[in-house]
Amino acid sequence: MDKLLVEGGRPLEGTVRVSGAKNAALPLLAATLLAPGEHRLANLPALQDVETMLSLLGRLGCPSLVGPTLRIETSRLFFCEAPFDLVRRMRASVLVLGPLLARCGEAHVSLPGGCAIGVRPIDQHLKGLEALGCRFELEGGTVHGRTDRLRGAEIAFDMPTVTGTENVLMAAVLAEGDTIVRNAAMEPEVADLARFLRSLGAVIEGEGTPEIRVRGVPGLAPSVQPYRILPDRIEAGTYLVAGAITGGSVTCTGTRPGDLAALLDVLSRAGCEVHTHGDAVTVARQGPIRPVDVVTAPHPGFPTDMQAQVMALLTLAEGSSHVTETIFENRFMHVAELLRLGASIHVHGNQAIVTGVERLKGAAVVATDLRASAGLVLAALSAEGTSEILHLDHLDRGYEALVPKLQGIGARVFRLDLEDRGIRPPTDVVATA
Repeated sequence: MDKLLVEGGRPLEGTVRVSGAKNAALPLLAATLLAPGEHRLANLPALQDVETMLSLLGRLGCPSLVGPTLRIETSRLFFCEAPFDLVRRMRASVLVLGPLLARCGEAHVSLPGGCAIGVRPIDQHLKGLEALGCRFELEGGTVHGRTDRLRGAEIAFDMPTVTGTENVLMAAVLAEGDTIVRNAAMEPEVADLARFLRSLGAVIEGEGTPEIRVRGVPGLAPSVQPYRILPDRIEAGTYLVAGAITGGSVTCTGTRPGDLAALLDVLSRAGCEVHTHGDAVTVARQGPIRPVDVVTAPHPGFPTDMQAQVMALLTLAEGSSHVTETIFENRFMHVAELLRLGASIHVHGNQAIVTGVERLKGAAVVATDLRASAGLVLAALSAEGTSEILHLDHLDRGYEALVPKLQGIGARVFRLDLEDRGIRPPTDVVATA
């Protein structure tokens, strides 16, 4: 187990090149199962979640070669099962459900794990796939799915679901006839999957809107050209907030500013200067942080994956802010750790009242999920003194080269291997389950 040492109180200045998006890469990797042959993906981030997905595909019989451009061979599938030992590490493993049903007519997928931020059921996935002609049984924590033939259908989700929309899209592209998906997720990562599927020969229109139409085709084939994964808007947002919370100026390049609109609006209302130019976004702050009320919502609303980072910023605002979480029921676990750093936050149901304090002070804290980890790093960067952050496995799931990127913009942050150095975590620090 490693820990992060963060010496806070230094304004961050400089430029960060944004990596490929984790939440786009994972469904694209699953989608390669639909088209037998060699696929090539560019801008693939080096993340633990990506390694987990590649391991899962390898277990199914699809070897890969990681390099500047990923090569993955999906000509043969030896298994149609996603076992618990891999699925438990990452909820996105459930994305192989639709592709396996479409290609093999059956799939056996353990119920997913991942961050402990809520129940996150897959009932909407199953509802959509059942409409396409799939049958499911749940036995021993594993979903067993079968279909004789996929047929197009009209599907209306009860609520927008990103991975549910993606699973249905991947199955529908090989279904017989037309499929209409209503109340579809509009996230950029869903649109990226649709573009990738089109590069394989799928017929899709309407991505990025609440209604997506799919015309099924007999088969798909890998694209001749490598497909470039879109940039990670959550990684970009995290570094932009790092500039804001430390009173510095950070520029993220290789971004798509339109994907960051909701976050940039919040940062502007919080007193930051925001500038966009081409694929670059700059956020700077000189004056005080103003309080802002934030409500998470499906895209194009404020992303739940930026809630913890912005809450860290608002702990230093001149006044009280309200942060309302509408997506996940258990995504305030970082609050207890921010309190250790000196924040003033009171939680009432799905709303946190954040009363700004003059300063945060370094402390030992524990990362409880992926985005909570990022929020704690940002808070530590602004705090007086040194902070220790434990359970870095969460950060490794979603942030490529976090330490060198932060060091490149002036952060005093270091990663230590606790076991190799004989260091033990503080006895008073307990992870939240």
